[in-house]
Parts: sequence; C-alpha cells; structure tokens
Amino acid sequence: MGAVVDVRSSKDLQAAIANDKPIVLHFWARWCEPCSHMDSVLTQLASDLPGITCARVEAEVVDELTVKFDVTTVPYFVFLRSGEVSDRLEGADPPALTAKATALARTGAATSTSTPPAPAPPPPPAVTAATGGAAPAAAPAPAADPGSSAAVFGRIKYLLSSWPVVVFMKGVAEAPRCGFSGRVVEALRKLGVAFKSVDILQDEAIRQGLKEYSNWPTYPQLYVKGELVGGCDIVTEMAASGELEALLREKLGADFRGVAAAAVAGAAGTAPPPPTSTSAPPPPAATTTNPAAAAAPESSEAVRERIRSLLGGPQPVMLFMKGTPDAPRCGFSRRVVEALKAEGVEFGSFDILQDEAIRQGLKEYSNWPTYPQLYVRGELVGGCDIVTEMRAAGELGSSINEMLHRMDVA
Repeated sequence: MGAVVDVRSSKDLQAAIANDKPIVLHFWARWCEPCSHMDSVLTQLASDLPGITCARVEAEVVDELTVKFDVTTVPYFVFLRSGEVSDRLEGADPPALTAKATALARTGAATSTSTPPAPAPPPPPAVTAATGGAAPAAAPAPAADPGSSAAVFGRIKYLLSSWPVVVFMKGVAEAPRCGFSGRVVEALRKLGVAFKSVDILQDEAIRQGLKEYSNWPTYPQLYVKGELVGGCDIVTEMAASGELEALLREKLGADFRGVAAAAVAGAAGTAPPPPTSTSAPPPPAATTTNPAAAAAPESSEAVRERIRSLLGGPQPVMLFMKGTPDAPRCGFSRRVVEALKAEGVEFGSFDILQDEAIRQGLKEYSNWPTYPQLYVRGELVGGCDIVTEMRAAGELGSSINEMLHRMDVA
C-alpha cells in the first residue's frame, strides 16, 4: 500500500524528485479541518496510484517551500513532473484532486481535462458544531450528492430547524477562531442564551453554501428561529441597544433563555444548563510598559507584558508576521501585507521569527495557533484567511476604520 511522504525541507523534496516519479505536493496546516479531509483523499490516491509520489508539506513550518511555490492558502496542491510545476489546485476539491492525480499518473502531467477519475473518495463528514462542550449532532445524510447545492441547503435547513438559536462561525463557542465570532458569542452569553455553534472552518460545503443560502457574504452569521439576524456589527449594535434581547423575546417568548437551553440540552441528551452571563474574556488592555528585550529564561507573565506593550504601541494596527512587510517570509504573511497595503492601511509589524518567546507566547495570549495575526488597538481581527475574505468582500478597510473609531469613542 502506498504511503504519503512528509517533506520537511528542500532537501527532502529533491530526494523525492530524484525518484523520477511525478509528485503531488499537498500544502496543509494543522488548524485547517479541510486539510485533514484532503489528506485522507491523498492517502487513498497514494495507494491507488503507485506511479506517483504523494507528499505533504506543512505550509507554516516549511517556509522555504511555501514561498518557492507561492502558496498563500491551504489546502493547496502542486503537481510536479521532473521537478517542474505542471499544474496547481486550490481548495478542498476531492474530485478535482482525484482527476488531476490520475492524469498525472497516466501521462506524467496533471491536466484539467475530463480524464476519468479514480474511484471517488468518501464524502466529507457531516457538519460538526459545539455548544457548551456537548457532543455535536449530525444532520441526516442526504440522499443527493453531498456537495450539491440541494444537499448543502438541506443540511443548513436541518440545523436551523433543530435549534432556535444558531451561530455559523469560525471556531466553536469555547474557542472562537476570529475576533468577530468571539464578539457574537460574547453578546449571546451576556444575555444567558444557549445556542448551537457551527464551525464553518470544518465544512467547506457549508461555508460556501451558506453564503448563497443567506445572501450574506461573511461570517459569523446569527440565526433565530431560522431567520438571519446578521453578522458581528449588527449583533453587537443590537446587543448594546437592547434590541437583541427584544428580538429573542419576540421570537422565542418571555422565557427565551429556557427555550434555547432546553433545545440545546435536548439535542445533547442532558439536563438544561443554567443561564450564564460569563463570556470569553477579551484580550487584556494594552499598557504603556516599555517592551523588554527578549531574555532567557523569561516568565510567561513577562512575555505577556511585552505582548501588551507591542499591542499598545504607537501603531494602532499591528501585524505579527513571518518576516517584514518589505520581505515577508511566508505566503500567508505576504498576502495579508498586500491586502493591508491595497486598502491604504498604515500598520506596524513584528517579525515573530526573530523572537521565539513572542512567537509561542502570542499563540496562548490570543488563543490563535497560527501566523500572521492582525490586531487593531489590541483586539484580534484574525489571520490570513479572514483578512483576505474581508478584502474580497470589500470590508477590510471599513472594518478596521470602524474598529478604530469605536475604540476612540469608547
């Protein structure tokens, strides 16, 4: 049975090229759930197609190859013949990967033609969601192709009909993967409302399909009784004015907290949890402490103080990245820099490759495992995928300006 080769350096790649087999390189990241699914597809292809080498490259670790092949997103596939790039594939698309890999094995060159694919890999898992640590509930398997619009819409309708309050977000309620998702979670928790959270990072079909279903291009998205309320800005404004609580009372009744809690508990097979007003703590306020020079050993608190100082520095927009804006050291960092420059946003930067204590400490501080990380006045906006999505939707510059203004008048 074929195996997927781990490529950890340019030297490893040269060794694979020396075997004279065409190569499929999968650039992946630990935090990206679609990468895990595509990895299982790649493993099956390695077994079915002995004429090619299937290899994995951890995009945020092997920077030299990420930059060499101009990889700016994951999952991402590069097809090589005699060491030269013959084709590329972006995103989690099992049929396309199967067709291209099969063509590469048969002809020695990947192709975008209608070459008959190998046996289809298993469909992606049903959407998962987490609420208060309860086990996720799976939607009934649709009879149609799981990737079709009808099937995806069916899964969305199932989720919206099964829980009165649903948040489609990046991450889960206990660990939001972007600042916007975190603020919606916080708004609901302050009202003591239990809800179903659906991590759209774990299901690309839901992530793309919900945009069409709702005609709303960004995340998070809050639904009450199957109706879209809106995204982060709308929810936080409604929460501040009292309109969100009024809406919940109108849709769910006076005991809206009990109704929401019972629905979540019923799905998990547990007793309803008591309402809570706790919320995930926001990033600590920036201080005016001068950053200390990196020293070893350095306590966790000392590292946190340096992080607070960096976030509270003269530049309100701060990017923690690999390399510098003039010389990014990874495709993800370069993509964020390009997006900020295109919007005319002035920003400071910090090269985490030059300070291992900050590089590791910021992951814990922000509860965000990867780089780059973009902050506005100490508040995490997100990483490469969020910034580029906001840029594509025309929301990056306006969102940053709104955050700056909101914090100025707070």
